[in-house]
Amino acid sequence: MMSFVLAAGILAPPIVSRADWGAKPVGPKAVGHSIRRITIHHTGVKQNPARTLEDKLRGLQSWSQREDKLASGKTKPAWPDIPYHYYIAVDGRIGEGREWQYVGDTNTEYDPTGHLLIVVEGDFTQEKLLAVQWDSLRQLTLWCASEFRVPPHRIEAHLDFAQTTCPGPELYSRMGDLRNAIRLGL
Repeated sequence: MMSFVLAAGILAPPIVSRADWGAKPVGPKAVGHSIRRITIHHTGVKQNPARTLEDKLRGLQSWSQREDKLASGKTKPAWPDIPYHYYIAVDGRIGEGREWQYVGDTNTEYDPTGHLLIVVEGDFTQEKLLAVQWDSLRQLTLWCASEFRVPPHRIEAHLDFAQTTCPGPELYSRMGDLRNAIRLGL
C-alpha cells in the first residue's frame, strides 16, 4: 500500500492493490474509457466484518468473471473483472477493483462508460453507514475527483442513472455532504 501526493497536493488514501489481494488477470472484452464522473454504489448485501477485504475482493472477482444467476432470476454474463473500480469494506479499508482504465459493469440499465465506480460494503436500505466507511469514502472521492478532474456536481449515485435503490437511503442521503466535502477540499 502506498500513498502519494498529486500535483494538487491531495494524498491518495491507503489502497490495497490488485497485486496485494491476489487479483486474477482482467478477462477478455474489457473496454477502455476516460473518467468524467464518479458514481457511488453499495454492495446491497449486509456488512460482514468476519471476512477480510482481500477475501471479499477475490470472491467478488470470481463471481464477476463467470456467468451466474441473479436473485431476480436474470442471467448475468461473465464480466472481464469486478464491476467497481474501488471497494470500501466495513472496516474502512479500500481495495482496488477493476482498473479505472476499463468501463465497469452493472446489472441495471445504464451505461457506466465514463463513470469511476466506488462501492461501499453494506445494504444501506437497512444498515447504517459506519463513520470509518464515510471517512474512507470522503478521502477516496476527494482523491479521485482531484486525480480525474471530476467536479462535485458530477459525483452522483447509482440511482441517479438507473431504476434501483442503490446505494440505499442511508448512503444516498449523504451525497450532498460528499459533494460539499469535495467542493471544500475536505
